[in-house]
Amino acid sequence: MSSSGAPIINAANVNYSLEIASGNLQILRNVSLRVEPAEVVAIVGPSGSGKTSLLMLLAGLEQATSGQIVVNGEELSGLSEDDLARFRRNTLAIVFQSFHLIPSLSTLDNVGLALEIASPDLSLSQVRKKATEALASVGLEDRLDHRPSALSGGEQQRVGLARAMVTNPALLLADEPTGNLDQKTGELVIELLFDLARERGTSVVLVTHDSKLAARADRVVTMTKGELSENQDGR
Repeated sequence: MSSSGAPIINAANVNYSLEIASGNLQILRNVSLRVEPAEVVAIVGPSGSGKTSLLMLLAGLEQATSGQIVVNGEELSGLSEDDLARFRRNTLAIVFQSFHLIPSLSTLDNVGLALEIASPDLSLSQVRKKATEALASVGLEDRLDHRPSALSGGEQQRVGLARAMVTNPALLLADEPTGNLDQKTGELVIELLFDLARERGTSVVLVTHDSKLAARADRVVTMTKGELSENQDGR
């Protein structure tokens, strides 16, 4: 978890651009974002405005063109590829719109694999116990041996959530976590996400087009044409 009093995310004046055939494409412009420990922040805005790009920068999967991104006390621009891999393993988890489960593995093994990577010192029995508990926390204790193809979309997303939370990350990044779900199933997944995050003190940054989901967050910010602004009413 973040050290006492320090934000889990402190991004300042971040710019991100790509070189394309027609020239330089500016994706993010002077973006600043501060997220406190255990805070849930929703990022809203139109498609193509840069929301997912910001998540990728916060995860260390892309590198900012300029500016500073500090996550859990580590400045990402100063980390090597090996250090970035360690940072992601020890600090954060990601929930995707597409579930990204491994088709050949059971539900239990999909969750257990994430834990084995994050905590290689755990015994197999410890991994299986913690993975089972994580799946029980999202209501899937009776689906341990099922492969993803035997699960509904909502069940697959709950497996993704269990996989993300099994390591007790300091930070959870969620990219349209209900985008592939019907309204009722999406609401269930969101309840689980918020409950688990707050129970464990995990900070959450989520990208969403769902106004009901955004309204559940502690704070809402809006991305427009690569620029981030705080919602004036605080939501």
